[in-house]
Amino acid sequence: MSQQQSAAPAPVTATVAERRDWWRDAVIYQVYPRSFADSNGDGMGDLEGVRSRLPYLRDLGIDAVWLSPFYASPQADAGYDVADYRAVDPMFGNLLDADALIRDAHGLGLRIIVDLVPNHSSDQYEWFKRALAEGPGSPSRDRYHFRPGKGENGELPPNDWESIFGGPAWTRVADGEWYLHLFAPEQPDFNWDHPAVGDEFRSILRFWLDMGVDGFRIDVAHGLVKAEGLPDLGGADQLKLLGNDVMPFFDQDGVHDVYRQWRHVLDEYAGERIFVAEAWTPTVERTANYVRPDELHQAFNFQYLSTEWDAAELRKVIDRTLEAMRPVGAPATWVLSNHDVTRHATRFANPPGLGTQIRTAGDRDLGLRRARAATLLMLALPGSAYVYQGEELGLPDVVDLPDEVRQDPAYFRGAGQDGFRDGCRVPIPWTREGSSYGFGGGGSWLPQPASWGELSVEAQSGVAGSTLELYRSALSVRRAQPDLGAGESVEWLRAPEGVLAFRRGEFVCVANTGGESVTTPAYGRVLLASGELTEADGEAKVPADTTVWWTTA
Repeated sequence: MSQQQSAAPAPVTATVAERRDWWRDAVIYQVYPRSFADSNGDGMGDLEGVRSRLPYLRDLGIDAVWLSPFYASPQADAGYDVADYRAVDPMFGNLLDADALIRDAHGLGLRIIVDLVPNHSSDQYEWFKRALAEGPGSPSRDRYHFRPGKGENGELPPNDWESIFGGPAWTRVADGEWYLHLFAPEQPDFNWDHPAVGDEFRSILRFWLDMGVDGFRIDVAHGLVKAEGLPDLGGADQLKLLGNDVMPFFDQDGVHDVYRQWRHVLDEYAGERIFVAEAWTPTVERTANYVRPDELHQAFNFQYLSTEWDAAELRKVIDRTLEAMRPVGAPATWVLSNHDVTRHATRFANPPGLGTQIRTAGDRDLGLRRARAATLLMLALPGSAYVYQGEELGLPDVVDLPDEVRQDPAYFRGAGQDGFRDGCRVPIPWTREGSSYGFGGGGSWLPQPASWGELSVEAQSGVAGSTLELYRSALSVRRAQPDLGAGESVEWLRAPEGVLAFRRGEFVCVANTGGESVTTPAYGRVLLASGELTEADGEAKVPADTTVWWTTA
């Protein structure tokens, strides 16, 4: 039981409650709470800080806010190691702050989606502490994956699985047994074959639904169920295979039974609450399994996120995504950046590779130009879209953080991921000046670059052509255009090499991914463009790395 008491459920405004199938075309904004806004000057963002900035998000034009974890946690992995799923960590506030945030969001016509971390807990979670204390063979150990080791004296891990953060996926405890952790040692994996685990998480769902949240983003949604017997990979290079093959610890068919049970819980509540899956699968066809009518509502399209800024490759993944989602009746869910990957303003500066670093001002300008164009392309596609905090400001990754300030556990493990995630988590700038550019009164938990002030909300607001105003305009146009938002298909138009052109009713999108200007038909009235273009005699000259929206109406 949490020591914090929950308040009555937050009311939902009529505008929010009555909109049917809102999630099919929603634009959802990810807030990483520790890096969004700091209300008390301790250098760490918090729920009251998020609450104070809700009017900004409403005016930006988004439909819902997804909050990364704010639960009680030792913070071994930025809150993805949860010690109490029904409590707010004091660094972020308390349950009354969460309640106030939900109420204010609903009053502004915004929905709130919270993170849920069901694959693993913190090693400080009461269940795990009890499992350690009670020892081998105890019922408490069955709620996790405890195993004897291999070797003459059990000195070797039970199998050859590796942690996503590098190193073995097993840690040995004092009594000689080993426990499984696909991530950091402080994040032991639950055993979802044990009925108590399912019971607990259905209870956690109801706790937050009773608080008034509108849905859940499910962390590592593909990882809950492990293959029977926990078989070896047989020497395969696991880290190279991740996301490219079905693994014995990821994307197992049994995970879908969990989500069918969860869907029954969600459907007990009015207001169209939703689930969105963080499911890294080998193909979009496998991803579609998570969004069948009796399971989850959305699943991030990581195949799209991982695609380079290349017209032919983008068209392939767009076609394949729409084709995969059509039979299950689910919307495509597009995303370009989040808290776990290099921001696309940096990623597109010098592709390929998610770990790209900006080396020159020219690289930075190229990355931003491509990022702006990529955003308009994404927002023109059928379905829902996610925006990661700060991308509307054109923020790049911060690539020169000193080693002593880094906090990504992957960085310290020395293998696996390269620890790049800190670079996309630097607190965002609100004002041109100040010790933390308006983030808070006491600096920021990760240092911000000197260039942050000119990228701030204050510096870009009302400035024609700024990235912030481009996002505001794009979201306004998207909402106003009846042919944008939900849908199942696009009509591809003939276009020069390196150019994507498609029609959706009276709307036309042209995205030039090439390095040179191209000439296309002027399809009608220009609604929006990510860069300058010229039109004459029924033709348009579209610059390199530019997307244009037209209406033929």
